[in-house]
Amino acid sequence: MPLEKLSPCKVNLLLNILGKRTDGFHELETVMHPVNLCDRLAFERRGTGVELTCSDAALPTDERNLVHRAATQFLQAAQIQAGVTLHLEKKIPLAAGLGGGSGNAATTLLGLNELFDGPLAAEQLLELATALGSDVPFFLQACPALATGRGETIQPLEAFSVLRRTVFLLIHPGFGISTPWAYQTLARFPAALNGRSGRAAQLIARLRGGDLDAAGKEFYNSLEAPALEKYPLLGLFQDFLRGQGAAAVLMSGSGSTTFAIVEGMKAAETMREKFLGKFGRTSWTALVPV
Repeated sequence: MPLEKLSPCKVNLLLNILGKRTDGFHELETVMHPVNLCDRLAFERRGTGVELTCSDAALPTDERNLVHRAATQFLQAAQIQAGVTLHLEKKIPLAAGLGGGSGNAATTLLGLNELFDGPLAAEQLLELATALGSDVPFFLQACPALATGRGETIQPLEAFSVLRRTVFLLIHPGFGISTPWAYQTLARFPAALNGRSGRAAQLIARLRGGDLDAAGKEFYNSLEAPALEKYPLLGLFQDFLRGQGAAAVLMSGSGSTTFAIVEGMKAAETMREKFLGKFGRTSWTALVPV
């Protein structure tokens, strides 16, 4: 029987960019929260090399896919001669700012380490994850986290008390936003490119303080500056959700997913229906308890 693992996604409760680094990356502080909306990965020892299949024909299954690259690098680092077959069942939308691909890569590392009886230590898995992408290390653990540097330095955090009994309403408009484009375009928005340090600590304190409305005012994403200018529809989404009483509304990552935090599933279901009634049913939506 193949080994199967769920691969969750995330939202950024805050993404504060602090400037361009000399290595070409951006210095940032971000508060990331796991979302229990999952792809599924199946792993099996077989033959040699890496063979990947996927339920979504839009995704490549060769070395252009992060899962394929993660598996290849794992086998090399662990000096394993055997091959693996992997099947990826996609549920998380593509190019959505939800970290689906990064989560798939991290889950691949964890799954293969389990499949081959733990040849790599946690520090080695983290090194591989960091090389694969800035968001990948977050998915090696399952807690909310503060990420700094270019996003690879992870400090796990305890569950936030103000988010108990709340629900994520996720809305993907049917188009993606290129992460490289979003970061490159930031040069036109100096205030967003060179954010105020300390926003993350301020948000975390609010999230621990018991006042959801106060915490919601601290949610911030530097990458909204270019995204909302190019895609004003996303701004209309946000205005509508705030008008319906969402405690917090933000674009996740580089977009294009908008998420709202709503108190209680019944209220979240009502808000989703009102949204679909206003904007039509072409957008992908999901309700996920926090």
